[in-house]
Amino acid sequence: MVLPRFSDGLIPAVSILIVLLWSPLMCAAIRSFPDSGLLGFSEAPEYRNGVECPSPAAADQATACDPSLIHVAMTLDSEYLRGSMAAVHSVLRHASCPEQVFFHFIAAEFDSASPRDLTRLVRSIFPSLSFKVYIFREDTVINLISSSIRVALENPLNYARNYLGELLDPCVKRVIYLDSDLVLVDDIGKLWEVRLSNNRAVGAPEYCHANFTKYFTDNFWSDPVMRGAFGSRKPCYFNTGVMVMDLERWREGHFRNKIENWMELQRKKRIYELGSLPPFLLVFGGNVEPIHHRWNQHGLGGDNVAGSCRALHPGPVSLLHWSGKGKPWVRLDEKRPCPLDHLWEPYDLYNWRGKVQRQQRQEQHLAFIAYSSYFF
Repeated sequence: MVLPRFSDGLIPAVSILIVLLWSPLMCAAIRSFPDSGLLGFSEAPEYRNGVECPSPAAADQATACDPSLIHVAMTLDSEYLRGSMAAVHSVLRHASCPEQVFFHFIAAEFDSASPRDLTRLVRSIFPSLSFKVYIFREDTVINLISSSIRVALENPLNYARNYLGELLDPCVKRVIYLDSDLVLVDDIGKLWEVRLSNNRAVGAPEYCHANFTKYFTDNFWSDPVMRGAFGSRKPCYFNTGVMVMDLERWREGHFRNKIENWMELQRKKRIYELGSLPPFLLVFGGNVEPIHHRWNQHGLGGDNVAGSCRALHPGPVSLLHWSGKGKPWVRLDEKRPCPLDHLWEPYDLYNWRGKVQRQQRQEQHLAFIAYSSYFF
């Protein structure tokens, strides 16, 4: 029998192809080719209630109407997903009664990751978590948004906090709103216990030493009607990334409409530059329940232009907030972290080893395609 002749380069190539075809990693790559980039998170540890806590309902039986729950609202999207999961992890780790915390996640209708995908992902990371995902229709607010000093601040999901009174179930009377770029290092139950006095709808740490005038343009301050909007109130700056909100008072006071009215005026007269914060200042400045500064050590992301590193404010710390341009997961990945970014790192559930393995499988898969195209 006459055997076919192979070129000198063909036999090594066929050998490589055979190895690739029979490699377990290649088989895995063919079955689970990386998709949306939402994979790679490790399952969080289970956190259980202390003996002094109420008996919890099972995660699949918990309802938002349970009066014993602590309600936390956050946005959920593909861009800040890693930060959101770290924030949730930090809340659960430090809570005295973690099984009493109910999360309300607001997901954008047209995010690159669908609300259904995000729901499955949260469930895979926190199997016992009590939560609900609400779909935020971006067209609710898109026509009210004006340009800001950073494009990121124009994301419609930044304005979802304006609509919590309508989005969340009517039985939810009170909620803690948290941004996605923070971690708690204290029991969230302490923040939940803050009482809003004098019929106030919002509580937050105030910073009355800040120059309040810089949050609005000359057009605003030169108009006697607009600058008179504060009346006898003495407004102070407060960061909207951490707020205790009385949703009953919010709904009764029609605060969504009041915020939207200022946003409509902004479109016509350009009275501020900074995204979703100024309308909140206009509506609530001078009428905010002051909460201890320990509950929002903000600004750790650095300033909005340079993203420079910041230090902690003097005093005790219960919550670290990377508001500003820089985010800890980005700086850590790029090997240029700020010193305080290492305080965020223990709550990160993103599995870098898994990511490397998936990249390797992807490279092998591409190599297989190249060889198979060459020979077949």
